[in-house]
Amino acid sequence: MGAYILRRILLMIPTLFGIMAISFAVIQFAPGGPVEQIIAKLTNQGGSDRLGGGGGDAGGSNFDAAGDVGSKYRGAQGLDPEFIKKLEKQFGFDKPPLERFGMMLWNYARFDFGNSYFRDISVLDLILEKMPVSISIGLWITLLSYLISIPLGIRKAVKDGTPFDIWTSGVVIVGYAIPGFLFGIMLMVLFAGGSFWDWFPLRGIVSDNWDQLSWPAKIVDYFWHMALPLTALVLSAFATTTLLTKNSFLEEIRKQYVVTARAKGLSERQVLYGHVFRNAMLIVIAGFPGAFISAFFTGSLLIENIFSLDGLGLLGFRSVVERDYPVVFANLYIFSLLGLFVGLLSDLIYTWVDPRIDFERRDV
Repeated sequence: MGAYILRRILLMIPTLFGIMAISFAVIQFAPGGPVEQIIAKLTNQGGSDRLGGGGGDAGGSNFDAAGDVGSKYRGAQGLDPEFIKKLEKQFGFDKPPLERFGMMLWNYARFDFGNSYFRDISVLDLILEKMPVSISIGLWITLLSYLISIPLGIRKAVKDGTPFDIWTSGVVIVGYAIPGFLFGIMLMVLFAGGSFWDWFPLRGIVSDNWDQLSWPAKIVDYFWHMALPLTALVLSAFATTTLLTKNSFLEEIRKQYVVTARAKGLSERQVLYGHVFRNAMLIVIAGFPGAFISAFFTGSLLIENIFSLDGLGLLGFRSVVERDYPVVFANLYIFSLLGLFVGLLSDLIYTWVDPRIDFERRDV
């Protein structure tokens, strides 16, 4: 197993390199970069009149050069070309793309993500600042969906075709069909001071006076704020995992070794949890990394927007809109690395659940 783990870790290097290289190449062709963002803000504020170099003669003498810059950056006509060059140097665009990509990889290998373009804070500090919200959402969604879905999926498999299976399937399908953000809006309208009741807060994961509360009050306040976002997110995750668990158990229950175990006089509980569970749960475990990463980042993006939860999903979205590339690439790097390691962890859990699986005998 040690050799397999080492091979997987070594394979992460080219995988991560490919992800970053493709993303970096795509960014080079994306319009509206950080220089254009600054130019747009200046021109909208009438800044071009102030930055043209002083008097009318100076502005006129620089117009031709500025026109060349304007051919590169939309809206730069009339701006001092020296000012544009300073902007390029500030954002690192005065260097060739390959050199910038190499420097980025070297820095990221040392977890040096630099500073945000538009916030007076380092990228790592910014990510750590938003991390508690995303950790809260990701861990609770994953935990709740598995704690609800696995027992329910097993029960549905055992009661396949009964009224219990039929009506719970209806609930699951409806839950799967409703987007999480739409359900979140409905919860907000009903229970967060919309058109009906004002029972839950609408923003943040804790109250403003949270530091002044006692520990029991802090716990109650935290879950009071998280109740609606978690309910909205659990719905779709719970539905997917439930159906996956049920179908996996149904497939295993119909196999010959289950008939043999029952013929030996084992109880239904012994058959299910002593024999079927270990085999049926393999496919559920295989989906754990994707479920965790989705709940931790992309799955919570719209919910963070709706309930004003300032987490990594919202940070990543805003960074893309603002073209804050250090934050964008740092998020991409961290979550790609996290996804690769969680995938390895999933394989190790495979071997723990079913010792018959030996990855060292297979090619990576």
